[in-house]
Amino acid sequence: MTKALLAIHVLAAIIAIGPVTVAASMYPAAARHATGVDASLETVRVLHRICRVYAFLGLVVPVVGFGLAQSMNVLGSAWVITSIVLTVAAALILGLLILPAQDAVLTTLTGARTAGVAVPDLPTAARLAMLTGIFNLLWATVTILMIVRPGSTTGV
Repeated sequence: MTKALLAIHVLAAIIAIGPVTVAASMYPAAARHATGVDASLETVRVLHRICRVYAFLGLVVPVVGFGLAQSMNVLGSAWVITSIVLTVAAALILGLLILPAQDAVLTTLTGARTAGVAVPDLPTAARLAMLTGIFNLLWATVTILMIVRPGSTTGV
């Protein structure tokens, strides 16, 4: 059972979290570019949709992770607790800051395009780039903790 949970956990992380990190990273530049090019607005829409959908699918990662940690009897280990805290922080940044900011940028771009007016400067795009960097750094740290597992007795 542990091997199955580990496989699901790792595959879910790769398949769900990977696309969010890439799409969220691409979003700010695409949004800045969309201020002048019609085709880029669709790119911004697609990147936002990827972030929303895969963020939801990414919930599988911590859910399965809890079951995996419990089956391995490491739920109280410092590296697991740290990973949980960092995962919660990443989820909060994504759900409460990145996705709403992407919505706001998309609404601004769509509204300006619909009204036929010049798109205003998007200061939110710079903030989004910073938040996405923090989000990605948190996930990279969790990934490293999952590989290194400080204090692990497995010797890996």
